[in-house]
Amino acid sequence: MKKILIVDDEESIRVLYAEELRDAGYDVSMAGSGEEALVMVEKVNPDLVTLDIKMSGMDGVETLRRLKEKRRDLPIIMSTAYPTYKQDFSTWASDAYIVKSSDMTELKETIKKILEE
Repeated sequence: MKKILIVDDEESIRVLYAEELRDAGYDVSMAGSGEEALVMVEKVNPDLVTLDIKMSGMDGVETLRRLKEKRRDLPIIMSTAYPTYKQDFSTWASDAYIVKSSDMTELKETIKKILEE
């Protein structure tokens, strides 16, 4: 079973993503901050990370940089409510960029595609 780490400072988003991804057959862990994500990556060794950009404390861009320093091969999907970040070169190290939505179809399809590669 593939392991996914959800990193978002909004609990409602973490719970929504976790429920949907567990229903899709994934083993899901959650982190509420960038700092917690760095610890969880070591602890659970995920196959993929979904990462919010706008978080208090360490933001998603800094978390992305630090995660890639630890595990260059770790697929990371940036997830945000703000589509303008897609143009920000600092997010280009991610494997995909998803605009948050209550419709989880795009996220689930992107995860499946990345994990099958």
